[in-house]
Amino acid sequence: MSKHRLWTPNGYAPYWEEGLETMPREKILEMQLGLLKETVALAYEKSAWYRKSFDAAGVSPAGVCGLDDLAKFPFIDKKIVRERQEAAPPYGDMVCVPTDEIVYISASSGSTGVPTASPFTWRDFEEWQEYEARLFWSSGLRPSDTYCHSLQFTMFVGGPDVIGAMKVGALCLWAGAIPSERLLDIFTKWKPTAIWTTPSYAWYLGETAQSQGIDLRKDLAVRKIIVAGEPGGSIPETRQRIEELWGASLFDYYGLSDIFGACAGMCERRDGLHWAEDHILVEVLDQNTGKPVAEGERGELVLTSLKKRARPLIRFRTGDIVSLTTDRCGCGRTHLRLHGIHGRVDDMLIISGVNVFPSDIETFVRKNQDLTGEYRLVVTEEKHLAHLTVEVEHVEGYTGAVDELTRRVVHDIFKVLGIKPRVKILPPNTLERATHKAKRVLDLRGN
Repeated sequence: MSKHRLWTPNGYAPYWEEGLETMPREKILEMQLGLLKETVALAYEKSAWYRKSFDAAGVSPAGVCGLDDLAKFPFIDKKIVRERQEAAPPYGDMVCVPTDEIVYISASSGSTGVPTASPFTWRDFEEWQEYEARLFWSSGLRPSDTYCHSLQFTMFVGGPDVIGAMKVGALCLWAGAIPSERLLDIFTKWKPTAIWTTPSYAWYLGETAQSQGIDLRKDLAVRKIIVAGEPGGSIPETRQRIEELWGASLFDYYGLSDIFGACAGMCERRDGLHWAEDHILVEVLDQNTGKPVAEGERGELVLTSLKKRARPLIRFRTGDIVSLTTDRCGCGRTHLRLHGIHGRVDDMLIISGVNVFPSDIETFVRKNQDLTGEYRLVVTEEKHLAHLTVEVEHVEGYTGAVDELTRRVVHDIFKVLGIKPRVKILPPNTLERATHKAKRVLDLRGN
């Protein structure tokens, strides 16, 4: 008989922390207000930048009497976070704890070529993984499962989420991003019942297995597929195709490196993504007016961390377009649910689960003296995977080897972004010049 803390005479309990997960909405809002007051006070007291920003906006911790008061505070975004990090390296002047209290950082790419760090104290890290365990449990992961983490680790914020699966009690296989053949070998030998990857890779991996004569239902044991890192998991047509391919249930998760890994995910009902409302306050705002949209309508996702002490984020504009509902889920949980991510405010690309902006590529192109600085990004789809080709021009009079120049550009991009795009070196003046706004991205997927 299992000795897990949630084992009951009738089997496993349905909730990881029932009182919190089924809390009435009014109690959730009350809890959030208390946490918001603490976070704003911490930021004002411990961060010189936040203090200056709040003073300039004419706001202070004393002015937070209700959740609506948050709207008086200024927005921040990725650009500001990056600027503050570069102004006071390595962690920036938004940090609210001494350096020796930071025990972990995740990182995402930035337009300057310098990764944007997200620091964690030990308490931050532990609370994050406790939430991941809660999320995994809501998706039906149990101690009887074998879980294979098939996303990259490196400094990717989704890497440590495997610890949440371990807290559940599942046997965990730390596979990471490895060749498909090796991963399928692990699936065959160790028989994981649950895996985590991206939607496109789940599709690709399933078809690769079939091409090798592997019967996904008979030869493997995968019954739960958790996906994140790119859109698709909440698109019914995509989810259905992957589920039919594998004979497994698919669960969509959402996270961002700036706060922590998966901060929303599907329960066993798979009717929207439950949000970690005890950790993060959500606003969905009109892109143009900055005002809240009606529940169910689409707007930009703006987040405020409520417990993270290393670097709290207050009114962080994610650039993600979402819609949500506060209706109680059929599972009994009361925290709000996202209807998935509908798109991006900007023209961000997601390649191999990595967020890539045109400006990320521009940095490398314009630093290289052998290139003209003009570039174009061409996105194609092959075997359900997005592929990025970077088209650039060598300068007039370049006499070096094109192959060597290509290798250098690929290496520079991979070193910071963690992806290896295809690079095409063109003669000078090949790419179209723009007199106003340059069209840097040519998306050929679906063509």
